[in-house]
Amino acid sequence: MPDIRLANAPCSWGTLEFKGIAGKQIAYSQMLDELRATGYTGTELGNWGYMPTDAAALRSELESRKLSLRGAYVPVALADSTAHAEGADRAVRTALLLAAAGDADDPAVLVLADANGTDPARTKHAGRINPDMGLAPSAWDVFVRGAVAVARAVASATGLRTVFHHHCAGFVETPAEIAQFLSRTDPKDIGLVFDTGHYAFGAGSSRRVSEGLRRFGDRITYVHFKDCHDGIATESRRQGRGYFESIAQGVFCELGQGGVDFAATLQWLRQRQYQGWIVVEQDVLPGMGSPKESAARNRAFLRTIGL
Repeated sequence: MPDIRLANAPCSWGTLEFKGIAGKQIAYSQMLDELRATGYTGTELGNWGYMPTDAAALRSELESRKLSLRGAYVPVALADSTAHAEGADRAVRTALLLAAAGDADDPAVLVLADANGTDPARTKHAGRINPDMGLAPSAWDVFVRGAVAVARAVASATGLRTVFHHHCAGFVETPAEIAQFLSRTDPKDIGLVFDTGHYAFGAGSSRRVSEGLRRFGDRITYVHFKDCHDGIATESRRQGRGYFESIAQGVFCELGQGGVDFAATLQWLRQRQYQGWIVVEQDVLPGMGSPKESAARNRAFLRTIGL
C-alpha cells in the first residue's frame, strides 16, 4: 500500500495569506505544538514571517517536534505582468528557505497561487463564477507566462517543484478554468495541488470532486483535504455572500461534516499509487472556532477511513 502521510497547515489555526484579515493570530509555536499533539507529522510554512525565516532556526523548531516541512503557499497577481518579477523573487526566497530547512530526501513544494481575494468581482462571486467573469485569451497568456516564469525560477534556484493551487476568489477557481490553466502549461514545469474543498465550492457541489480527480488526475502531485458544507455553500450563493463571508459562515467545515467523500478520494489516491503527503486544511478566520479541537477531530475522522 502506498505510503501516505498527513500534515496540517497554519490556515487551520486562522493564519491566512490575505492582507487586511483582522483578528488575533495564534503564535506559530503554539500552532506547531497543537498540530503535532493532534497527530500530524508535517506542516506547511504559512505566510512569510509567521514562522522563523532563518533556516537553522526553522529547522530547529521543526526537528524538536519531529515535523516535516511540506510546502509554502505563495500568492502572485499572475494576471498582472508587472507583478511577475517581484512574485518570482518572493517565490525563490521562500523556496530557498524550504530547501534549507526541509528534508533533502523528501523535499517540500512551492505552492503557487493567484493573488486570491484581491480582485473585487472574483472575491464577491466566489462559489458562483460564470464564464463571463473569466480571463480573456490575452489575459490568460499573461497569467500563464507569469506562472511558468515563477516555476522555472524556483526550479533553477533550488531544484524544488512548483505546484499550482486552484482557489476560490482567484482567476483559477472553476473546473473549466483549471482545465484552461493546465492545457496551457507543461507538467514538467508545474503540477497541480488538488484541494477538495476549493474544488467543491468552485465547481458548485461536493459531488463533483470525484469528477475532478478523474479529469485532472495526471497533473495532481500534491493534495489538500478540505471539506465543504454544501448547505452553507448553497446559502452563500443564494445570499450573494463574498468569499470571506462564506468562510466566516463555515463553508469549509471539519472533515466529515460536509459533502466531500473522503473515503472515495482516498481510494482513488491509493488506486493511483499516490505516494506523498495529504495536507489537512480547514480555513478559518483569525479567532474563529477551536483549531486544536478541530484538528483532533479531523485526525480522528481520517482514522475512520483508514489513514
